[in-house]
Amino acid sequence: MPQGGFVFNIAAGMKPEDVPLQPWAAALYKQRKENQSIDDPVGHCILAGVPRADAVPYPFKIINSPGMVVILYEAVHGYRQIFMDGRQFPKDPNPTWMGYSVGHWEGDTLAVETTGFNDKGWLDNDGRPSTDALHVTERFTRKDIGHLNLAITIDDSKAYTKPWVVNESFRLLPDTELLEYVCNENNKDLGHLVGK
Repeated sequence: MPQGGFVFNIAAGMKPEDVPLQPWAAALYKQRKENQSIDDPVGHCILAGVPRADAVPYPFKIINSPGMVVILYEAVHGYRQIFMDGRQFPKDPNPTWMGYSVGHWEGDTLAVETTGFNDKGWLDNDGRPSTDALHVTERFTRKDIGHLNLAITIDDSKAYTKPWVVNESFRLLPDTELLEYVCNENNKDLGHLVGK
């Protein structure tokens, strides 16, 4: 599945009041935009995190196995394990870029909840912040054999005053494979992160 077009601005098409930043987060977001995102973790070959990994313009594969769904992202060789065996979130998870995901089926919709993030993630290239309070709910629904809809609820009370929802669509690429993604070796992009 190829990713959607929200990588630069995950809130594309939304009104500013639909993505209400806490004052400190608004100031940080403004600073990141002004310095042209020089500190973007992905520009330094660090995983995009969730939900940003869903928005980058690289393909991904969803693998359904007993007790687990795995998503392999071509970008930065990221992956996710979505535990489908009924387990709860760990009480004190090790904070990570991709978080800790548990899921279940709601009819034909795969519902995934993810928590346990570190406080270093960006939601998009523009620099919308997230914190360790981030709770992401994703609802993957196959519209038909070649199309997938994804509704993403972003709930981070430390960075935003209310939860907000992003809707993405993907299409199936049946005749392709994930390619090797090399970031550190011969990274030409880092020099372009000049900032101000």
